[in-house]
Formats: sequence, structure tokens, C-alpha cells
Amino acid sequence: MTLTRRAFTATAAAAIATPAFAAARPAPVIIGHRGASGERPEHTRSAYLLAIQEGADFIEPDLCLTKDGHMVVRHENEIGGTTNIAAHPEFAARKTAKTIDGERIEGWFTEDFTLAELKTLRARERLPQVRPASAAFDGTDPILTFEEVVEIARAETKRTGRTIGVYPEMKHPSYFAGVGLAFEGRMAAALKAAGLDAHDAPVFVQCFEVAPLKTIRPLTRAPLVQLMSLEGGPADNSAVSYAQMATADGLKAISAYADGVGPEWKMVVPVTDGGLAAPTAFVSDAHAAGLKVHPWTVRAENIFLPAKLKRGADPAVHGDVDALYDALFKAGVDGLFSDFPGLAVQARTRFLKA
Repeated sequence: MTLTRRAFTATAAAAIATPAFAAARPAPVIIGHRGASGERPEHTRSAYLLAIQEGADFIEPDLCLTKDGHMVVRHENEIGGTTNIAAHPEFAARKTAKTIDGERIEGWFTEDFTLAELKTLRARERLPQVRPASAAFDGTDPILTFEEVVEIARAETKRTGRTIGVYPEMKHPSYFAGVGLAFEGRMAAALKAAGLDAHDAPVFVQCFEVAPLKTIRPLTRAPLVQLMSLEGGPADNSAVSYAQMATADGLKAISAYADGVGPEWKMVVPVTDGGLAAPTAFVSDAHAAGLKVHPWTVRAENIFLPAKLKRGADPAVHGDVDALYDALFKAGVDGLFSDFPGLAVQARTRFLKA
């Protein structure tokens, strides 16, 4: 049994006191980055269900578009690394090379396939050398649509009695618009169909580009998040860098069209001499502009951690990730993305009890 759209929205409204929307310094939300993607192949039903089981408040679907206009859940539109498409001889001739946001990429791309064709594929672990336990689940799960992820959140909200939100990202929207597949209208329509077209709905819509967020702003009341990284700038505007956008003035400008920012975590807690330095002014500047701050992405393995947080030389072994969680929580973030949401929830519990 699933919640109706009205019931799902009502549940969300009753949960306004949850971390995402409470007014008085609520507990930070934990976002299952592509699900529990440190433990299951990313963006799969298995990964999302495990993230929810481990206590995640939101599950994140990255969205790409199909040839027939459906929003499917893949980190990139190139799917050779995250599916078994190479084992499908019927699709061999569609392997090609394309330039996406200035980078030449070879493989198979979602926009060259219908949804029905993509549904014949199965997901696999993107980092099998680092995450062999996750790779053991290769071939189990099909590619999901955005609507199916919303249904997972809706069903789990009903089952658990706590609001499970969704945190979709529009991937490469300028590129997709260039091949005749505009994202913004589809995204806005999907939010309305799911009962998520409200400022207090359990949803955030994120994007690394600027113009798509400005375009979708009048189309939906759902909260919007401007993503940014430590280096580079938005693919749709070479005249501005993320570093400029991360200044107090830049964050104030973002507040005109977005409700939050998703910085790379090093923009909040820098790495100096292989360790964690004192927090920057990013959080205080963002809060002064009225923006939520949800940094990405905390990963537990040594390979992803600063030198002083590593434990031994094995890149796949978990390092002192708790030190990073603690530093981000102390910096005042409103939430964070993690490949291991269970570890993040445990760290949040310890932080709130301290």
C-alpha cells in the first residue's frame, strides 16, 4: 500500500519540525548519496532501501534523460561504468564518443536509448576495487526512473512513520537541452505529479549549473539548491567561478533563485597539511543570505580522506571519517551527503549528545 499524493504532502507538512525545515538550529539532515552507495551499487533500489534502513532523511537520485524523454536515475548519462550494457551485444553499435561539458567521453549514453531499452540493463558497482562487497550485488537491480524513487520514499514514509525525502539532481541540463531534451519543464511537472510542488515538501532540487535553476524557479515552489565545487565553475557560465559564487556577495546573489547551497565539503572545512583546518566563513555567509548548507560528499574509505585521517595504507579501509563528520557538524551545516548514511547518522547522534 502506498500514500496518496495528498497524504504524502500531509505527512511532510506534519513533519515540518524535522531537520530540513525547522527554524531553530535543527539537527542536520543526512542525505543518502545515491543511496547507501558505499555498500550497494549506486542509484539502485537496494542502495536506497539500505540508506533508509540506516536512518537517512533524504535519498538522492541523479537524473539523466532518455531518448523518449524519461528521467532515469544515473550519476552520468554515460552508463558503461555503472551498468552491464557492454554485455548486451544488441547495443554494441551504439557505443560512441561525445563531448559533455567540454570533456570527451566514450561509451553508451542514456539519450540514445528508450526507457524500455534501459530497463533491460542491470546496475553494477562503479568502484569495484574500493568496494568489492558492494560489487557482489552487481546484476541485481534495474535502472530506476525518478517516479520509482519517489515511490520508494513514499512507501518507506508509510512503513517507517518518518518522512523520507528525495533530493534529485538535474545532470548536464545545458547539454541535454542542446540535444532537444530540456530538463526544467519535465522536472517541474514530475514534482507536481508527485505532490512535491511546495516549499515545505520533503524535496530539494539541485544542479551545478545556474540557468536551469533560474529557469525552474517560477515553475515550482520546491526548494532549490545551487551545487558548487572547490575548483572550476558552472558549465553554463564560463564568466563566473564557484570560488566567486562562494563569497558573501556571491551567496547573496544565489539566494535570489535558490534556497540552499551544496558545496564540496572542503569549501566548509579545508584540508591543510594533510589534516582538517578551521572552518571557513562559508556556512555563516550562507546563513546570513538565508541559505541552507548541505556539503557533499563524505566517504569513509582512506582513498577519499585527508592523509591525517587515513588508517593504514589500504585505500579501501575506512579511515577516521568520524573526525570529518564532527568537523562539518561543528561548522554548523544543515545537512550533508554521505555514501555511508548509517555512519553519518551515528556521528550525528554522538554530536547532538555531546
